[in-house]
Amino acid sequence: MYRNEKGCGQAIYNCALDRSQIFFTTKIPPEAMGYERTRRAIAKSLREGGQEYFDLILIHAPYGGKEARLGSWRALVEAQQAGKVRSIGVSNYGIHHLEELQAYIDAGGGGKIDVGQYELHPWLARREIVAWLRAHHVVVEAYSPLAHGTRMNESVLKQLGAKFDKSPAQIMIRWSLQMGFVPLPKSVTPSRIGENKEVFDFELSVEDMQRLDTGDYAPTDWDPTVDYD
Repeated sequence: MYRNEKGCGQAIYNCALDRSQIFFTTKIPPEAMGYERTRRAIAKSLREGGQEYFDLILIHAPYGGKEARLGSWRALVEAQQAGKVRSIGVSNYGIHHLEELQAYIDAGGGGKIDVGQYELHPWLARREIVAWLRAHHVVVEAYSPLAHGTRMNESVLKQLGAKFDKSPAQIMIRWSLQMGFVPLPKSVTPSRIGENKEVFDFELSVEDMQRLDTGDYAPTDWDPTVDYD
């Protein structure tokens, strides 16, 4: 969907790092839901990326209905058993989608939800979904942890940034880490990429974290968790 598997694969091939030092994730796009389509999508992604395996494959969104969702999961489990992917998971699943999948797994469908990936930031904490994931020992990944840059002028971020001599982006990444998430900040600017790493030399207090508990539910993009049966 992002049209970058080939470029990422070429970068891995060209770099000096061993493949085991790189974590390569891809997704099953919405148009590839269902067992056969997902099998073909996995094979295509491996070809495009020039990879023998992916570290993680996620179902991008809970589209297509129950049969398609569970068929896609079955294809992921088979790919994992065949060594084509090491971990499998979902993205943008609502609790009803997660429970549907977990019931299928518990009934013998196979696999385990290793990762749940969601838009997560102080203005979209998704506490119920996060609680479900943690109860089932699922790693929580946060995409758009910077809310697409739409919250950088919030007073609470500026005040905490002044307290710690950090940028609003660094405060948001630190919040994500202290929430126990794996934040995935995106940037093409080298200075910002460097800045995003400088978040391990300070810690938000309990009071700071409470100030960032906004109680808002404000997605910056789509929200399939509530839009699809």
